[in-house]
Amino acid sequence: MTDKFIFRFVAAVTVFVITVVVVLNRHLIPGPEVAPAFTPYLPMLNAVLNGTCTILLLTSLYYIKQGNIAVHKRLNIITFCLSSTFLVSYILFHYLMRHDTLYGDANFDGVLSPAERENVGGMRTLYLSILVPHIILAAGVLPLILLSFYRGLQMQVAKHRKLVRWTFPIWLFVTVTGVIVYLMIKPYYNF
Repeated sequence: MTDKFIFRFVAAVTVFVITVVVVLNRHLIPGPEVAPAFTPYLPMLNAVLNGTCTILLLTSLYYIKQGNIAVHKRLNIITFCLSSTFLVSYILFHYLMRHDTLYGDANFDGVLSPAERENVGGMRTLYLSILVPHIILAAGVLPLILLSFYRGLQMQVAKHRKLVRWTFPIWLFVTVTGVIVYLMIKPYYNF
């Protein structure tokens, strides 16, 4: 496979995933009339997957600094698979939850009364200050992860290292803030 093919493939996957997420978050595709019973558990699953990925990323960093490429590679494959599972679960949740179902949102709209929203002011600001960079960086890190993963599997060490200098801290930030965002919005879920 040529680099040109890989770049096109990564661009296509990235555009597809971002489009699906935007379409589902805007509720442009109607979900089922009644969400399956497991649906309310998906946000918690997503937080667990993000937390696990955080631990695996840090452990992977430890092993590569120790020169243990085999363990580093295995941990990154597991992390990649768990992140992919997270993405499927995230998309599934947003498809299954109908737009007229209150399950919490970034603005706390519809979840709290106006009086309650006034009391949340500082918390809402903090929540949004974490959520906005989380969303932007989650979208931006996808092509970096895919390219870093490819370079690593191909043992293109120099190219892998250059990419990972950016990929690792962004991916780590996204996994950590994913858990924080979940913990902050969880009290406002209305399942």
